Amino acid sequence: MTLFKDRTDAGQALAAELSGKGYQDPVILALPRGGVPVAAEVARALNAPMDLIMVRKIGAPEQPELAVAAVVNGSEPKIVTNREIARSFGLAAADIKRMSQPRLEEIRRRRDVYLKGRKQVPLRGRTAIVVDDGIATGATVRASLRAVRARKPARLVLAVPVAPRDVAESLRDEVDELICLKMPFPFGSIGRFYSDFSQTSDGEVVRLLDAAAKATSAETP
Repeated sequence: MTLFKDRTDAGQALAAELSGKGYQDPVILALPRGGVPVAAEVARALNAPMDLIMVRKIGAPEQPELAVAAVVNGSEPKIVTNREIARSFGLAAADIKRMSQPRLEEIRRRRDVYLKGRKQVPLRGRTAIVVDDGIATGATVRASLRAVRARKPARLVLAVPVAPRDVAESLRDEVDELICLKMPFPFGSIGRFYSDFSQTSDGEVVRLLDAAAKATSAETP
């Protein structure tokens, strides 16, 4: 079942849904890399600045695909722990903090590559709109939302083109508003709902972020 031509098409559909809502002082927060082309269309339509949410999973010992925790962003790091999994592996908070350090270094490196030293866009008192190209399990998005909430936005919105209904509904308690254009069943993977779901390159991320930064600067008197 194809719903969107590509991420730009999905972003335009999401932007059309968001444009009439009258958000106050919005900031668009993309999950790289795939969320950036989607978020770029939303940022353009809302004349809003765009920033990144950098998330790295912390895998369990000898089971790296099993997420014990996730660490979000480098300049203002936030660790979100799956306490049940951590407890089952006998991991204390100090263990998880230690395990997070290499992920934080990688996040800082990627922010430098993508944002070229630009600082995070302030969120306090603003409308933070978190955007990705879709949601599968929701673990990464949940960690991202909790990190964004800690930065004290006035309103937190999650906006995605497609997600499983049960996962989307499970995230409602994390946000003030959830916008999901399509909740197909059965779901499978995000890519099956796009004609073109090819990987977004680092170069494309940098290009879109640079264009968003220039557009925001042009809007500033």
